[in-house]
Amino acid sequence: MSDMRAEPDGVRTGPASQQGMRRANLALVLGVIARGPRSRAEVAAETGLTRAAVSSLAEQLISAGLVVEEGPAAPSGKVGRPGTALGLNPLGPGGLGAEIGVRHLGVCVVDLRGEVRSWRRQESANRGRQPAAVMADLAQLVRAAVAESGLRPAGLTLAVPGLVGGSGMLQRAANLGWQDIPLAAELRPALRLAGGGLAELPVEADNEANLGGLAERWLGGSAEDFLYVSAEAGVGAAVVVGGRLLRGARGYAGEFGHVPVHPEGPRCACGAHGCLEQYAGEAAVLRAAGLAGARGDWVTLLAERAGAGDEPARAALAGAGSALGIAAAGAVNLLDPAQVVLGGGYARLAAWLLPAMRRELAARVTVRPFAEDRLTVSRLGRRGPLLGAAVGVVRAIVSDPGPLAGG
Repeated sequence: MSDMRAEPDGVRTGPASQQGMRRANLALVLGVIARGPRSRAEVAAETGLTRAAVSSLAEQLISAGLVVEEGPAAPSGKVGRPGTALGLNPLGPGGLGAEIGVRHLGVCVVDLRGEVRSWRRQESANRGRQPAAVMADLAQLVRAAVAESGLRPAGLTLAVPGLVGGSGMLQRAANLGWQDIPLAAELRPALRLAGGGLAELPVEADNEANLGGLAERWLGGSAEDFLYVSAEAGVGAAVVVGGRLLRGARGYAGEFGHVPVHPEGPRCACGAHGCLEQYAGEAAVLRAAGLAGARGDWVTLLAERAGAGDEPARAALAGAGSALGIAAAGAVNLLDPAQVVLGGGYARLAAWLLPAMRRELAARVTVRPFAEDRLTVSRLGRRGPLLGAAVGVVRAIVSDPGPLAGG
């Protein structure tokens, strides 16, 4: 499976070997089929390959369980018997996503078409727990989800609320209390104990906001250039430029929660003062709402309180919206994104966050005014990171099926 973190741009240098050409052509054919069922003739026309070459490549993809024949192709208007449509195999290799949150664990399995085949979430107080204990619980949830899906996953991507380097090393997750954790190495023994061959899966890891931003690009209908802002315990963001995730020099772009909005404000866990997280993160908003120390799902609690007309809850969310607007204004002035998208927990709280955000954006983005309709709410909500993790595995298969198809 190709590395989804690398996001290859397809640029080649130097001559390709015959095997390399076949591998590239397998990806070309599968990529066309992934856009919708096609006959072999239609695939040939769209790729520029000969019908004989397409037939050979299609048979290879069928043998690998990636493609199936679905019956007669849709009428093309041409004279003659219609060809057989080729489509992605819904029973072929799947994508497996897993998520470690401060208060929950989640697992999602999708098929090659991106359809969710299993979705599991369980409450789990993970703050301060040892990674091995969390991974053991997660591995059991993974096994149950895979069994329910009936699919054989081709890889696993883990979403975590922290800084993840290119090697999958979790440098720091302040809200979990974790530092310098090799995520794949920690998870693999737990997967081995869970059984079912899960320990043999390729494992990658990424920041939850990055995966939420990618899901927004792939599934949420967002523009090619946008700022995705999300919250669970902390505040994260993803910057997508030209349809691609902007990772930064060391892979740590998107630490939106530590953008200073009031430099003389309270000290943050990161050591700085006045960070956005001190005004729009879970603890800060609950404290402002008079709910400090409240247990359970903070987003649901605040949404219910605000929806019932609770003034402290509404005021707390308005304050968080103001802080978010200040931070977003800086990003908009710097990057000029087509959209700012509220995701994660913020999507459910958007009704009370948006008015203050819009006021701050209108007041602070003046050279190129930011239209109100460019501030949007993700329809994926809190499902984004887990969907991004699972769908990313499938997209990696489609972009390079060679390892599975013997190319």
